[in-house]
Amino acid sequence: MTEPPLSPAEVQEYRRLRDREHLRHRRLRYAVTAVLLVVAFVLSPLAVVATWAHTQVSDTDRYVQTVAPLAKDPSVQKTVTDRLTARVMDNVDVNAITDALGNALAKTNAPPPVVDKSHLLAGPLRNAMTGAVHDVVNKVVTSEQFAQAWDGANRRAHAAVVKTLTGEGNSAVRAKGDAVVLDLGTVVDKVKQKLVDEGYQKASAIPDVDKSVTLFRTDKLDDAQNAMQLLDTLGTWLPVVTIVLAAVAVWSAPAHRVAMMSAAIGIGVMMLVLLVGLAIARRVYLDSVPPSALPPDAAASIYDTFVRFLRSSTRTVLVIAVITAVAGYLYGPGRGARFVRSVSARGTGATGRAMARSGLRTGATGRWLQGHRPWTTGIVIAGAVLALVLWNYPTAACVALVLLIAVAVLAVLAVLAAAGTANDTANGTANGTDGGTPGTVTRNV
Repeated sequence: MTEPPLSPAEVQEYRRLRDREHLRHRRLRYAVTAVLLVVAFVLSPLAVVATWAHTQVSDTDRYVQTVAPLAKDPSVQKTVTDRLTARVMDNVDVNAITDALGNALAKTNAPPPVVDKSHLLAGPLRNAMTGAVHDVVNKVVTSEQFAQAWDGANRRAHAAVVKTLTGEGNSAVRAKGDAVVLDLGTVVDKVKQKLVDEGYQKASAIPDVDKSVTLFRTDKLDDAQNAMQLLDTLGTWLPVVTIVLAAVAVWSAPAHRVAMMSAAIGIGVMMLVLLVGLAIARRVYLDSVPPSALPPDAAASIYDTFVRFLRSSTRTVLVIAVITAVAGYLYGPGRGARFVRSVSARGTGATGRAMARSGLRTGATGRWLQGHRPWTTGIVIAGAVLALVLWNYPTAACVALVLLIAVAVLAVLAVLAAAGTANDTANGTANGTDGGTPGTVTRNV
């Protein structure tokens, strides 16, 4: 028994209910997309910082690469030279030397005025010794051997980074009160040996001095260690979670392209916020370090050196976000996007037809490329993404290079496709199948 057809009123009610359910479904999808995007936006800067912290702890080469420029930084070299010179001179008793000189002169029956005024040589002698010691120390600190010793000490003491961030293990870099210090014992020993080699035999009798250099000083060291431990734990998974959330948000959105652009723009904005935050943190750090502890120029160099890879990673993510947003726009219906696509199609089409006229026809290969253009485009884009994923610490320049290569490959494929369909287009024009208008030929290409 067949059911009777719906009446016009029932059809109208059915359509109303269907539209309402469809609208409710779309609103739910928009809500889910919005929540996922907001969470991804909040997590994106944390993911960048966590990844940076994780690499600094787990990758010895990366850590050494981070701190290596400090050994050749002029402001840091000057600070180390001045500190080591002062510590060496603090252990030299100039008055004892002048007293010994006075006793020696008295034993040689020198005139009493000369003996009595021998102590006046203390000031000039101290200045002369300070200048000589400073020159020797400066030679050591500015030498290539110092840079090599610096890299070697940091490489051997990479466990010190773990000590500083997690409080576990023993190493040269350690937390000391409210400061993070680096033990330069081997460097000081080399300076003492250099002084002996230069003729200052008494330098061998210099007692052990404080061989540590303050890298950071903050009253929030405990909080920083706790935060860095958390970031190190999340360093592996937080970036993955952020990417998955953004991908699910794009997939669940009614308009995938718009959602992708929104995700890219939001993450790009958060990267700008992170860069601003690093600039503010730099100012706060410099204000918190007294000049007596570390000169401002040396403190600035140390901060900039330690966070330069974090800045680089942030800029890289920012560039990727901008490229993603622009690509999403170019695939859209906007007037500018249509103009860019039209110009690109005309350029590659004209080049392909010129190749065909010169005898460089791609035949079946070109026709296959033309018929499978969405697939080939997707493969090229996926290859570019895979290259960035496999690239060890990509920079903004690396992203630009991969983008240029991907665009060049897409252009070459478009030209080859045009060269393979040029004969078909020409035959269609001659037979009148395309209406005989140039515009139709262009659309076919």
